[in-house]
Amino acid sequence: MSATKPQTKMPTCSHKPTTYKGPVRDEVLELRQQYVAPAVFTYYKKPLQIVEGYMQYLWDETGRRYLDAAAGIVTVSVGHCHPRIVSAVRDQVGKLTHTTTLYLHPTITTYAKNLADHFPKESGLKVTYFTNSGSESNELATMLARLHTGCFEIIALRNGYHGGTQTTMGFTAIGNWKYPLPHSFGVRFTTPGYCYRCPFGLEYPDCSLKCAHNLAQVIEYETAGQIAAFIAEPIQGVGGIIAPPPEYFRIVYDIVRAHGGLCISDEVQTAWGRLGTHFWGFEAYGVTPDIVVMAKGIGNGVPLGAVTTRPDIAECMKQKLHFNTFGGNPVSMIQGLTTLEIIDSENIQKHAHEVGGYLKERLIDLQRSHRLIGEVRGRGLLLGIELVRDHISKEPATEEAANVHEVAKDRGLLTGRGGVYGNVLRINPPMCITKADVNFLADCLDETFAAVE
Repeated sequence: MSATKPQTKMPTCSHKPTTYKGPVRDEVLELRQQYVAPAVFTYYKKPLQIVEGYMQYLWDETGRRYLDAAAGIVTVSVGHCHPRIVSAVRDQVGKLTHTTTLYLHPTITTYAKNLADHFPKESGLKVTYFTNSGSESNELATMLARLHTGCFEIIALRNGYHGGTQTTMGFTAIGNWKYPLPHSFGVRFTTPGYCYRCPFGLEYPDCSLKCAHNLAQVIEYETAGQIAAFIAEPIQGVGGIIAPPPEYFRIVYDIVRAHGGLCISDEVQTAWGRLGTHFWGFEAYGVTPDIVVMAKGIGNGVPLGAVTTRPDIAECMKQKLHFNTFGGNPVSMIQGLTTLEIIDSENIQKHAHEVGGYLKERLIDLQRSHRLIGEVRGRGLLLGIELVRDHISKEPATEEAANVHEVAKDRGLLTGRGGVYGNVLRINPPMCITKADVNFLADCLDETFAAVE
């Protein structure tokens, strides 16, 4: 395809955005540079100002519409400003915006029960502690494991991401996300199932899953032999949408439990039916964790996280006082509850499976015609495109990925980026995306790759 082909047009949208009357982009950028911490980075060479959203679309202050294929880093699950959520939250805000868990409130209990009903019955996963973010939830989950087992050491995966606090940074194994601070005491890292870049130079399935079995050696040589927990994302998100082989977690979970540890599934990006075939990411791999961590899509855009576990594990926290000021507040609870109800009533999981499958097919078609695409991977609506300069050496195409990311934005498509080398395009839209949107997305990327190549 030639780079001069007319730009593909986005599907029509019935939503009419309001007229924006606030400060323009350059004014906001100037104030941000003066008063917001410089660590709060932005996408794009010319930062984009977003002022309105509806379902799978976003608008900037000029009224230009974009297809959101990043979903606020896999945070918007059922759509920006979903009408049912807006109505429920508006009603709640008019009645009560805050009360601590020191008092009873009906929504937190209703929501906790509904969450429990979505776990496999035989799992025993039924009690939930609500937080405000994934980082908080991962800290809580690992604390639970350490208290319950009486052990301290945690095993995490290389290439994994679990948060930005000093503790969760210690479980993260991507150098770009770690400050030079003492943060990984009691943490050991093992090998992920990253088949495209196998650290052992092997190929699946002839590899005999060496990446998974390597965990036994890590425990035997680098720990006291008994561990508190193993924590992992079913599919690594920030690390570049790394989906391990089907047998990977069954092997790993068996090794962990043989050494006294609990298994923690970080479902911050993989839950809520996003993988299409299953509601939870761990179900796609035929395993049952002891603790499940949630955030992002749980609240469809509000600060909300949670940790669900078995009652026998949760019991260990009663030995001391523990409190979260905003965890379980009425507004976050009604947004989370309504989001879950929408996922069920609108068959969001089935939609993610069907539309996500179609999207992956379109992306694989692009791979056949664009030399930059090394691999298309993922499940449902959690997909990644790894870009390389050479298919043999697999040299990361980091600069090219940045250019594709930039040019796609100019054509009305917002994507994410990830991976250790920043060379993976993350395609994780709100799960209300349509096949017409998918056609726009794929055609737009087709034009963009042609322009960049």
